[in-house]
Order: sequence, then structure tokens, then C-alpha cells
Amino acid sequence: MCSSLTIMWKESKLPVLGVVACLLIGVLLCIALLGSKDSPFLSWGNQFPNRWGDNDAREVDEVNEERDALKNLLGRLVTGEERNQLQSGGFTCHFDQHFETCLSANPVRISNGGLTVHVLSDGSKFERSIRPYARRDDERMMKPVTPVQILHGDAANLPPCDFVHSTPAVIFSTAVTGNAFHEFSEIIIPLFLTCRHFRSQLKFVTTDRNASWIQKYSGILNRLSDYEALNLDHGSVHCFRGAVVGLRYHDNLALNPSDVPAGYIMHEFRQFLRESYGVKIKNVHEIEKLQKPVLILISRNHTRKFLNEDALVEQAQELGFQVVRAGYDTVSNLELLAKMCGSCNILVGVHGAGLSNEIFLPDGAVVLQVVPLGLDWASTYYFAVPAIAMDLHYLEYKTETKESSLFEVYGPDDPVIADPASIYAAKGYEAVRALYVDGQNLKINLDRFKYTLEEAMRLVRRSLS
Repeated sequence: MCSSLTIMWKESKLPVLGVVACLLIGVLLCIALLGSKDSPFLSWGNQFPNRWGDNDAREVDEVNEERDALKNLLGRLVTGEERNQLQSGGFTCHFDQHFETCLSANPVRISNGGLTVHVLSDGSKFERSIRPYARRDDERMMKPVTPVQILHGDAANLPPCDFVHSTPAVIFSTAVTGNAFHEFSEIIIPLFLTCRHFRSQLKFVTTDRNASWIQKYSGILNRLSDYEALNLDHGSVHCFRGAVVGLRYHDNLALNPSDVPAGYIMHEFRQFLRESYGVKIKNVHEIEKLQKPVLILISRNHTRKFLNEDALVEQAQELGFQVVRAGYDTVSNLELLAKMCGSCNILVGVHGAGLSNEIFLPDGAVVLQVVPLGLDWASTYYFAVPAIAMDLHYLEYKTETKESSLFEVYGPDDPVIADPASIYAAKGYEAVRALYVDGQNLKINLDRFKYTLEEAMRLVRRSLS
């Protein structure tokens, strides 16, 4: 009897060892997957139906804790009834004049290259569409922005996951690019407002993807997220813990501490930029006092350019400035321009996107804006108001009608010259843009301009003393 059992054990020894080996390999694989940052076996992922059955009580508690933590982070982006909706149902949306955004603390599945967001709900089915760009009031600007469809449904009707991510997603459009003022006002600052408090634990999903824009601002994106911006193909489904669709917006080149999310100030954002681009100088007191004050002149090649730029540069040099011209090649190299502006005393330019680089100036530096005919309002609200909020000295040189190239075309009595406001009232923004933004250049009166440069020099010396 004993001998027969021994024979049977020996005969079955190899198969048993094989089974044990397979079990060990399976355990090791599970451990590896559990340790993976984007593992489909992370606790939040078990909210999706799977063949392993129900979670135990501890796993349910962990899921609830993670969801509550995400609700708290998302809750900084809304207030009032919208925050109540987020806390009670895990989802809410905000719509106002300038921007629209939707927040989900519930798991989401993103498909169609980021253009479709499936939100896990309690069985109710509804949908909405938003365009994730902060210029909702300007239909011309919003035309290239592709809408994102947000679909709500129960788990049984959601598409299966191809990739599972351990962080929430932030979805925004890069359709409107090529102009630094709009890029900073409507994408970069809103990204900071929306994402800073997540402490880099999120993943960017860009729609209307512009690879060159992502490369240009990679220094900023890499400080806001520990992960590369995702380029989702149209055939895959990506699952996230939650999502933000669209970005929070305050104003032109502005962070308002009393707005939602509360507490952010321009000083903090400017320090964030300095760290992103390795700019060490924080204020003009740190600039070498023995050198001549550095004046950066934004040199435009097409519209609103200085027709007597060489003479203007010579005049500034005679007054004691070291003049650096920043043309297209310089302005398009953001890292170089950030470091140049970070060590200069005065930034000079005609109203236009180049003046957005005032955001890189050290505290106490001077912004001198040349205001062309017909662009008083835009000059004030796009660059003057933000400059003062940045603790910069602001000066402006308001051109006379004879300094505009339009004067020779229309003469002194035409409404284009005598009453620009009437052109806007009669013909609208597109006519104003064609005339005053795209259609004029400037020949500066150097005798008048000299007084403004002298005032700039006095401010620079006062700041350095």
C-alpha cells in the first residue's frame, strides 16, 4: 500500500511542481502590476466592473478617500451651488461670459482623441458639449476650437478601457496659438490657475493638438505636470480617476486673488515663470548697477512697426540706454526671451503681442507702450492694467495723428483719423482691426518721444538707487 502511494506521488511530482510554478509566476505578475503607476488594478480602477467581483471593505474605504480628495481639489475651481453639485454627485459645470469648464470627480473614459468624455454616473444618461478654450465671448477666436462631448451613463454602457491612468486628466485646446498675448492670457495663466494646486499629479490631454506650441511651452507644462502631455489616438479609450474639461480664466494677463480659485496672485505666477525658465533676477536691484540700463525694443516687421526705428534706437543710446532689438527670431525663442527680459530695465514696444513679455520683467522695471491711433482701449486693458498689477512702472507714448501712416492715406478730416470711435460704432470690430491693428505703421516724433525716454531713465535710476 505504502509503496504504491510512493509510486503515485513520484509519477505526479512534475505536474504538481508545474502548477506551483505557474501560481508563483501569477503572484509575481500581480505584484508587478500593483506597483505600476498606471496599473489597471489600482483601487480606484475597481470602480469599473470587472471579473474579480466586489472589493472588500478596506478597498471601498480607499476608493472613497481618493474620491473625496479629488473632490476637494476640484472644489477649489467652483463655488456655491456648483461646488455643492460636485460634492453630492461628483460632477458639475461652470459657464460664464469668458469660459466654460466641467469637473468630474467620478471616473471618466476618454475616447475619440480626447473629444469624447464618458462619465460614470448613477444610471442617468445625458450629454453636453463645451469648447475648452477661455475666449467664449469671441466667436471669431472660438471657430477653430473643436467641441468636446461629455456623455453620462452607467458602467455597463461605457466603452472598455485600453489604458488606465492613476491621475485625473485636464483637457484643453491648443487651436488658437501664434500670438503670445492670447497664449498667456487664455492658456498659460488659466493652466496655472486650474492646475497648480494638483501639485503636478495630473495629465494634460490636448485637443486641436499643436505640437510646436507644446514644445514652445514645455518648460511650463513640465512644472505643472509630472507627465508628458498626452496625444490620444482616435481608436483608443483612456480611463482616468476624474477630469477637468476647460480651464479657469480671470482676465487679460491677470490673476485675481478674490476670484475662483482664490488666493493666487501675479507675484506667485511670475516667480513660477522664473523657475520654469531659470531666470534668477527677481527685481531691478539685482541687476548689475555698473552697466548701462538695458532697453529691449520689440522690433515689428509687418504691421504697427516703427518706420524710423534706427533713429529711435540711436536716440535711446544717446540718452544712456544699452539697446537690444528683439525681432521675430528672438521673440519666438521663449527661453531666450525670458532670460533677456529678466535682466533688463525697460521694455519698449508698440501695442501688440510682444508686450506680453512684460510678464518676465523683474519687479520695478519699466514698460513703455507706444499707443497707436485707434487702440487706446486695448492698450489700457491688455497691457497697462496688467503691468501695474505686476509691480512694474508703466509709461505710455500716445501717438499723434500725423505719426500714423493712416494720416497720409485718409487726411486729417476723415473719421478714420478724426474719430476712430465712430468707425467702431458704424462698422464693428473687423473694420477697426483691418484699419488700426493690421493697417497702420508709425513714424515717431523723436522730439516728443525723447521726453518719455527721459522719464523712463529717471524711473530706472530711482529703482536702482
